[in-house]
Amino acid sequence: MHETDAARCAELENQLFDGDDPWPDFAFVRELAAPHNRYVAARVDDKLVGYAGISRLGRKPPFEYEIHTVGVDPAYQGHGIGRQMMTELLDAIGPDSVVYLEVRTDNEPAIALYASLGFKKVGVRKRYYRVSGADAYTMRRDPVK
Repeated sequence: MHETDAARCAELENQLFDGDDPWPDFAFVRELAAPHNRYVAARVDDKLVGYAGISRLGRKPPFEYEIHTVGVDPAYQGHGIGRQMMTELLDAIGPDSVVYLEVRTDNEPAIALYASLGFKKVGVRKRYYRVSGADAYTMRRDPVK
């Protein structure tokens, strides 16, 4: 993903997360500039249709990671794009790392995707999404043995 993709990512954020404090373009620019983050984009015919990012936590190994965001254009959902991006991020950090994420408790397709990638629910964060007040599951993927 490139800094020039920030406006399109913000556009998708507004479509996907309208009631949950979507990220503006400058948030993507800032995230892309941070050396401990990795972002990927999915494109169809040169159009950005998905994005996903992960952040390394801590300064010394063993590192833990956190998925910061995953979004797929509604017109392209259900075609494996989210899985492809998640797999790319997880492959980049390797199998020996703990990875966390938060997901709305009512986002059943995302929860199913994350579970299929080895994530398990480990807690609930009440009113995690400040604007809507929606709850989120915290999910964790342990090192793959």
